[in-house]
Amino acid sequence: MVAAGTGTVAAVSRYPSVSVVVPTRDDRPVSLSAAIRAAVTQDYPGQIEVLVVYDQCTPGRTPLPGLGGAPAVAGAPGPAGVPAPTGPDRSVRVLTNTRTPGLAGARNSGTLAATGELIAFCDDDDEWLPGKLRAQVDALTASGAAFVSCGIRVSYDGHTVERVLDRDSINLVDLLRDRMTELHPSTFLVHRATALRDGFGLVDEEIPGGYAEDYDFLLRAARAAPLANLRTAYVLVRWHQRSYFARRWDTIAAALQWLLARHPEFATQPTGHARVAGQIAFARAAGGDRRDALRWARRTIRGNPRERRAYLALAVAGGMVRPDTVLRALHRRGRGI
Repeated sequence: MVAAGTGTVAAVSRYPSVSVVVPTRDDRPVSLSAAIRAAVTQDYPGQIEVLVVYDQCTPGRTPLPGLGGAPAVAGAPGPAGVPAPTGPDRSVRVLTNTRTPGLAGARNSGTLAATGELIAFCDDDDEWLPGKLRAQVDALTASGAAFVSCGIRVSYDGHTVERVLDRDSINLVDLLRDRMTELHPSTFLVHRATALRDGFGLVDEEIPGGYAEDYDFLLRAARAAPLANLRTAYVLVRWHQRSYFARRWDTIAAALQWLLARHPEFATQPTGHARVAGQIAFARAAGGDRRDALRWARRTIRGNPRERRAYLALAVAGGMVRPDTVLRALHRRGRGI
């Protein structure tokens, strides 16, 4: 089989096949179209299949603009409404989430249906930039790692901020100390067999509401081996008020407490533990539970008096500032709470 633009079978054989899992809820057809198009048009010599996984909805209701104008229909490769393959090495399949409703189940449904040697994630409101896939596969080959990420370009409310880690490798201690927003799910590329099947496993579907499933996934991956990272922003990440977790404060607080219990290693990194505790304090304050917010804020300050999330939580709990005001200010700088 000759890949489009490569000209030789030998060029394809050096590059493993890649399956791109794109969860969606059928409410962002324009950005979903852009995500699919950006994946299938990557300048990558190997095979690429895109698996669009519809979660808690039925494919076929919403047209995908610019991709034929027809709704996507589940059940066959290359359905109407998704881009025509750019060559025999490109394909698009539409699936439904057959596992736990939510992002984690949708990602796992796509992963288990994938045929590629490598698995990549991309959210339906994000977009891969040119060169992303080839650069990451080259990094996997050179480093011998099973997991590689890259930098991101965050777009929010008309502002764009580039977030790139100044390091080539990330270990478990690094991740316990800092979530590293740059390690976004839409940048993840992993070996299917050595990582997902025989290694750290699928995305966890038990975390409350599916919140922070990506952080848990990173922590488990880093337990097995350091993660490779590219110091280049190869993914456009769009933040907006329509985020699945916007204002779901109780779910966020419960998920973060689950995370602390699931990963006892946080006890070895007081600043990292205080960071998550501060996030819980803020979520409790934003959700109106002033008493619990104060309790978590005190716990945060005991662990790290310099943890600013505790003081933001206190300000929200005291009515001095609205949580949305804090989030908007942070998002404009490409940061979150």
